[in-house]
Parts: sequence; C-alpha cells; structure tokens
Amino acid sequence: MTMTAQRVTIEVAEGVARVRLDRADKLNALDPAMFSGIADAIEQLAAMPGLRAVVLTGAGRAFCAGLDMASMAGGGSGLDLGARSHGDANIFQQVAWGWRTLPVPVIAAVHGLAFGGGFQILSGADIRIAAPGTRFSIMEMKWGIVPDMAGFALWRTTVRDDVLRELTYTAREFDAAEAAALGFVTRIAEDPEADAMALARSIAGRNPDAIRAAKRLANLAADADGATILRAESDEQARLMRSPNQVEAVMANMQKRAPVFAD
Repeated sequence: MTMTAQRVTIEVAEGVARVRLDRADKLNALDPAMFSGIADAIEQLAAMPGLRAVVLTGAGRAFCAGLDMASMAGGGSGLDLGARSHGDANIFQQVAWGWRTLPVPVIAAVHGLAFGGGFQILSGADIRIAAPGTRFSIMEMKWGIVPDMAGFALWRTTVRDDVLRELTYTAREFDAAEAAALGFVTRIAEDPEADAMALARSIAGRNPDAIRAAKRLANLAADADGATILRAESDEQARLMRSPNQVEAVMANMQKRAPVFAD
C-alpha cells in the first residue's frame, strides 16, 4: 500500500511503513508544504491499524538539508510559534517530536546531509542509522537563531550537555563517525536504508503490544522519577502477562515457529 502526504511518500508492507521525505530537487529542505506534509504523515501513521514499525528516509542525495531559507524568509507559513497546534508542540516541533510520540518504533536511515531542522527530525527517531559520508550540523546559529524544532527535548537523552552546547554555539559540521561517538547516531552502515528495513522487519516480528509498551517506558524514562518508572513497569507488565499476543509469543518459541500476532 502506498499513501502520500504533501512532499512525503508512505509505503506500507507487512506492518512496516517506509516514509520518505520527497523533495529531492531541494535536498528535502523544509518549506511550509514540507512541514505540513510531515505533520500529516505522522497523523496518518498514528491512526494506521496494524502498524508495527516505521523507517524514515530522504529521497535523492540527502536526508534533509534543513530549512529552505528562501521560502521561510519573512515568517514563511505565518504561524504563531507560541501556538500549541499538536498537543505540547507547535507544527515546527511536531515534525521532529511527533516521531518520538508515535506509538511504534521509528528508525531513521540517514545519508548525505542532516542539517538544522533535518538533524532535529532524525533525532526524533528511536534508532538512527547513518551512511559513512553523512554530514551533520546543529546549524541554526549560522542564521542567528536557536534550534526550536524539539531538538533540546530530544537530545537530552543522547548526548552530554557540554557537547551539545559546543555544537549549538558554533554550528560546526561533524561527520558520521563523530555523530556515532557522541551518541547522535546509533550506528553507521554502508546502506542505512537496507539496514533500517531489516531492523524494522525484526521488530515487526515481536509482540506488538510489548513493543508499544517498551516504547512508552523508554519515553517515560527521560524525565520521570524512579517511583513513577517502577510503577509504570509493573502496570505495563500486568497488562501484557497472559494476554493473547503474549501467550502466542511463548507458544511460538516453544513450538519453534514464527508467531502470528493479532493487531
């Protein structure tokens, strides 16, 4: 099944959605139409029955080169930054934060460039796989502004505070090896999209109820206190134990066969 949002293509097969930023002629730079398209795509995925995992990619030579400064000059879409149009987020934050709040795991496959807003979008993914030659930058300071697409909320679980400050204050570029060493990238792969798809299919073969529960716990761990996390672990486990999909996971392992889970 193939679906489209403005400047975004979604292909779904066997519970895995491949989501591609689709503005290759502009290195997938972010203009008002791209912001709307990504937010719409996240909304479609959140409501999609049977979804197990998402792979997020960019068409052409780059994942995302950041803001299309020409189209955004003078305010671009004209939206109020203070408006909370998507829960806790405005639309600009939603295109990155929305991947973190999506109930299933998201794997970003990154190549070419991931600058500014593009870097914040990939940071919303649960797992981030990059091609060896990928270039990264928290580029906003180059334009005299700060990262405001949920970057700080996402980076707090991936990188040291002093490192983040240096990269933000200087806007310097760094390569995939440094990104992996610092924690921005999970790992490097010659073909990150193929690697991401293989991982997504592996995740799709696990109990979908347990996968979603694990993502909720991982998201909670960023800022909840110990007592809250301990209670949440117990609550999630109590719901899973002896549920149909949990029983199927046990039986499939005992019978040495592929499980058949219900959505």
